[in-house]
Amino acid sequence: MSHGARVIRTEVSSGGPAGPPPDSVASSSAGSDAELMDGAYFRSCAGMLKVAQMISLLIGFISVNNSVWTDYSAYSFFQIVTMCDLVMILFFYIMHIFRVYRKLNCVSWPLAEFLHYLIGTILLLIGSIVAANKSYNLTGLVAGATFGFLATILCVISMWSSYKVSCTTQSTSK
Repeated sequence: MSHGARVIRTEVSSGGPAGPPPDSVASSSAGSDAELMDGAYFRSCAGMLKVAQMISLLIGFISVNNSVWTDYSAYSFFQIVTMCDLVMILFFYIMHIFRVYRKLNCVSWPLAEFLHYLIGTILLLIGSIVAANKSYNLTGLVAGATFGFLATILCVISMWSSYKVSCTTQSTSK
């Protein structure tokens, strides 16, 4: 029962076609490193998704913060999770804009960002569920939980679009 070898492909390629000669590599890298900011990341889908996540987390935090609380532990957890997620997304956004990942290559930045999204999304989902359950139809608390769910969906979309893995079956010749 031969099923063939399975190949897992990701969006990121570690290898690729041979680069240009060393003369042009030095001149092209000097030009790209001279720019302080990556202007293309502002307009990219990933950059706009990070901004949408930060805005929805901030609105959720402000909505809950300015409401009358009925359960201190539920909403303090929601506030802590939203602020920690907001700070980490801002950290990775700044890291991409200023190209810090090129200078600090001792850290696996894609793995660090993936783990942040994985843990942060799970905690944000739990916090949003608890906040929605304890809202007692108070508009500010319902709005905060709603924006928490929106931020959770945006984080899942960002994680899925950045780290999707496609499995294909490759036949082996004997």
